[in-house]
Amino acid sequence: MSLIAALALLTQTQGPVIRSEGLHGYIGFGHEPLPPSGGYTAGMGFYAAVWSLTDQPLADFQIGLPSCWILPDNSDNKDKPLAPVGTLARQWKERGPTWSSVFQTIEGGLGYWAGNNFRYGPPKFSMNGTPQCYDYEIGSPGWSFFYGDKALPDNRLGIAQLSNRLLIPPDGLPFKGRPNGEFLGYTWMALPFTDATTGDPPTGDQSWTCFLSAANFKGPIAFYIPETWSKIGKLFNDPFLYGRGLDARAGIMGGGAMEINTVPRIDSQDASGTTYSKLPRLKFPVNARGEAVLVQDVTYYSKAALFEPFKAWKSGGPACDGVFDLSHAFCPKLSTQTTRFDQAGKPIEGVENTFDTKIFKGNVWGLQWKGAGEAASGDFPQYFKLSGNERVPIAASAVPAETRLASAQFRLATPGPAYTSPKSGAWTTPGPKAGPFNKVLADGSIVTFAWYRFVDQPAFQQYRWSPAKKQALQALVERLHAQWPTDRSYMAPPTTGKLVSLDPGLLLSPPKGLEVGYVPIVIGQVARGK
Repeated sequence: MSLIAALALLTQTQGPVIRSEGLHGYIGFGHEPLPPSGGYTAGMGFYAAVWSLTDQPLADFQIGLPSCWILPDNSDNKDKPLAPVGTLARQWKERGPTWSSVFQTIEGGLGYWAGNNFRYGPPKFSMNGTPQCYDYEIGSPGWSFFYGDKALPDNRLGIAQLSNRLLIPPDGLPFKGRPNGEFLGYTWMALPFTDATTGDPPTGDQSWTCFLSAANFKGPIAFYIPETWSKIGKLFNDPFLYGRGLDARAGIMGGGAMEINTVPRIDSQDASGTTYSKLPRLKFPVNARGEAVLVQDVTYYSKAALFEPFKAWKSGGPACDGVFDLSHAFCPKLSTQTTRFDQAGKPIEGVENTFDTKIFKGNVWGLQWKGAGEAASGDFPQYFKLSGNERVPIAASAVPAETRLASAQFRLATPGPAYTSPKSGAWTTPGPKAGPFNKVLADGSIVTFAWYRFVDQPAFQQYRWSPAKKQALQALVERLHAQWPTDRSYMAPPTTGKLVSLDPGLLLSPPKGLEVGYVPIVIGQVARGK
């Protein structure tokens, strides 16, 4: 036996090795340019498929299901930096000279995140915003986007809880049962909950509001407070940034994608020293034609679709029912292209022989599996062989037995630490009206929450708003609670398919006497039994 073969066999006695960087890539879609006139930049959304990408909850695993990125339109700026010196994003020289793509974003959506503390199999829905060049992120009314278990500092809270019927846990919104391709609709709409100001700093009147459309809940759930975006200019003493954030600028999306980020792999070698790798089983919801329908009804809205009727209602005009006016909407023609994947920096060649991205009839985006039977099962290639500088997908039967990859298992996720909130500051002054209360969720966690008067919730306490401004906002939200039910189709229903159901544990009825004008603020989340 040669020395190389002997060393290879010696290595195999140590068994397969779990590593990181198993898979990376963006499975995405784009679309035709928006009309130059029409102003379709005040809202954007779509219906995305929800399904269990993995059979079991895996540790160190992060893949986003179809989601989007919304940026403020700073296309008029060609050379001045939007990321101040000292911010995290300013270090990313490749994003210069303006750093507009990493200045501010609204992202998140559906998916699995490495920072999830309570995994249960199916994905979750989470909001995410990056108001300060990725120095920090905001994912719920109290917490970051899975970057810590403690609530954000009072001066970094940015999302206001709006719904009085739905909990928004820091670990994301779970779903009922085990979804398999049902659709969740979500749209971000700019709404004028507060007026624009010329103060310090100047702040626009756009509160980007998240609307959901599920089988058992429909309507707005929360919004970003405009000052969340405007205060960067004051903080860094940079007047050039005034009026350039999402509080004042038009929003741009440009498409969406599945972001494949953190996926474990298992490496092993055969007797000749050839490296083979294994990924977790990644399964997509395919129909009888081998089609995985992922996104439909991509729609952009002008201010006339909801912003202007809402503003008129706020000013004493006709009642606004919150339904998006489709006569002021635009549905662009979608486009897509073959995805390039890599593993540990080495390109993967040949995935397109298993499936490829496609725009289906009806302007629907998804994946088309090739072949019939098992070939059209919706499974992503699981085994790979290192050939030169490439990773090549191979069948399970082509993996040498001595690698022991077939029986090798990935590490399963275990419950993480509890999410906690302070016992002082904005959380207690002025503090809640009722609570705490507990709800058990499908992900095996217990959420603790309390009922706050809307303007008394923690996120608002960092601002020195006048009593008149707070009362006007409170009165507007009370009208919204009284007149916008959770079974109204604010988004138009999906063209095809069924709606997914949110975990019923998220749904609430306000206590007696707090039916309008009060919201449930999550103050903690812990694994059941701890």
